[in-house]
Amino acid sequence: MDRAAHLRKNPVSLDQLWAKAKIVHFSAGRLAVSADTKQLNLLSASQIAALIESEEFKSGERYFLGLDQVDNEPYFAWNSPHQNTDDQQAPTGYLTLREIGGELDELQMELALHAVALSNWHNTHPHCARCGAATSVSLGGAVRTCDKDKSEHYPRTDCAIIVLVRDSQDRILLGRQAIWPEGRFSCFAGFLEPGETFEQCVQREVFEEAGLAVREINYLGSQPWPFPASIMISFEAITDFPESARPDGEEIVAIKWLSRDELKAEVSAGTLLLPPDMSVSRKMIDRWLSA
Repeated sequence: MDRAAHLRKNPVSLDQLWAKAKIVHFSAGRLAVSADTKQLNLLSASQIAALIESEEFKSGERYFLGLDQVDNEPYFAWNSPHQNTDDQQAPTGYLTLREIGGELDELQMELALHAVALSNWHNTHPHCARCGAATSVSLGGAVRTCDKDKSEHYPRTDCAIIVLVRDSQDRILLGRQAIWPEGRFSCFAGFLEPGETFEQCVQREVFEEAGLAVREINYLGSQPWPFPASIMISFEAITDFPESARPDGEEIVAIKWLSRDELKAEVSAGTLLLPPDMSVSRKMIDRWLSA
């Protein structure tokens, strides 16, 4: 996607693009999906108008997502509450990004991440942080502007690190949180603190959650994670003291060292549940597994 930021400043251009756009619909924390394929159900402006007229969905906000770099088609998100549902009840034909993330192709995943992240932010920032007055969408959804003092407010993204810890035998250490499904283990992660580098955050989080000092911290990649507003910065790191590993007992309640054969055996036996396919943690584990 080309986010085409230069087009956000012209309301007339945005109206023209909206009229011919493919639109990602977000409502009650969920995305409109095709029933048969679990791909995004991209709507037209006329379909959105029909939904509003039917009063099934309340009138919402539209956000410009950009242009498809292949055919230059415009894409928008439409963020609207459902008339008779809350976050615990899904409108028919709508699923969460977690539910469909593993099914989406690269373009649809980028659209979904952008739409969900923007919508989550707009839903939680209806008022100005400076004076408390109402704010309105501007620049095609990239900004909210205070109706009173005209200050501009930009979407928040929280940085979080995630790290795959290995030892000298090339085993990996995975941890389990109590709130996860039974048997789920994953990499260690945590939010960046003010004045902290990513590398310092890696060292601190691994020590806090697993009691280990780590070295050779290498950057692997990143992934937007709009649950509600994060970006995961992924690393790998080495520890020289695997025997010192222990769960903190609060956030992490269990840990385990795994070789490749042990991981495959536990997954096959159903005693180990890995993170979902769409997550960067799963991609990190799969990368190690195939090395």
